[in-house]
Amino acid sequence: QVQLVESGGGLAQAGGSLRLSCAASGRTFSRYAMGWFRQAPGKEREFVAAIRWSANIPQYVDSVKGRFTIARDNAKNTSYLQMNSLKPEDTAVYYCAAMERFGDPRSQYEYDYWGQGTQVTVSS
Repeated sequence: QVQLVESGGGLAQAGGSLRLSCAASGRTFSRYAMGWFRQAPGKEREFVAAIRWSANIPQYVDSVKGRFTIARDNAKNTSYLQMNSLKPEDTAVYYCAAMERFGDPRSQYEYDYWGQGTQVTVSS
């Protein structure tokens, strides 16, 4: 079993930055792919970014490419989502997730464990 706890959400102005953290505990963190998803009010949960255990070739949804960066520190059992140049449309609850198998990191259904979510609000 893996427990995930997000932190770092809050209020930011458009053009500003926030860094989300996802602390993992339980089983071996380094072997999991880690993903970030978000859900805005009235919308479905959507993929934001993912990174495999080897930390190479991260993946992003097109709307955040060039603005968001996903990273992981296996020694600290933590995944990060650095969000720059924030836009009001980035407002959502952000969730981190962990995947045990070698699945499609863009699909929320491939993930085995989820955090409780952290609110990000971007004002214009």
